[in-house]
Amino acid sequence: MTIVEATPGSTLAESSTAVLETGRLILRAPRIEDMAWIAELADNRQVAEMTANIPHPYGMADAAAFLANLPGGREAATFAVFLKNDAVLHGADTAIGPPIPVGMCGFVRRHEDAPEIGYWLGEPYWERGIATEMVRALIDHAFGDRGLPALVASARVVNPASRHVLEKCGFQWTGVGLARVRAIGASVPVDRFRLERRLWTSLRAWGASAHPRRHDIDTTRH
Repeated sequence: MTIVEATPGSTLAESSTAVLETGRLILRAPRIEDMAWIAELADNRQVAEMTANIPHPYGMADAAAFLANLPGGREAATFAVFLKNDAVLHGADTAIGPPIPVGMCGFVRRHEDAPEIGYWLGEPYWERGIATEMVRALIDHAFGDRGLPALVASARVVNPASRHVLEKCGFQWTGVGLARVRAIGASVPVDRFRLERRLWTSLRAWGASAHPRRHDIDTTRH
């Protein structure tokens, strides 16, 4: 992941706002002009019911309220997530077209002892590894740039795909609890997870180390 400091007039972010970039993705601060695509992608019961705070149905007024109440401070961040182009959708090797909005992610300190991450993707972009890529970028930003000591997360027990994303990103299961889901107006069972900064540091160091080379054993020598 790289961090680009946007300059005045940038099409990716407001002036002085950090933009996170991965191999396939751009993560930047949400803007007013994002309202239409946020409302379009979030207005999906299958998306809303796997999150805590997205209502259903979801319209432009909901998107406006979301953008007007973004949390701030060191322990909070919100990113709109874009594919750099649609090459990933068509298997092309070169860039095709402008960035494509695919979802949102972020973290905020609520009632836990550490900020909680959250994320969602529009249904057309599921099962492409995008969620894992954006969550890893979010974790790198939280620990590397913000210096947070830990993050927590949760996933509905009926959502194994989200649990798999968290596990691939290094989160450790800590137990089962209940969480309120706004879209259904009820509390549901969730798996809870935690990731410590020191574990993240170890995982990054391990990933950067050279992989062992394989040597076939000569069974003819004694």
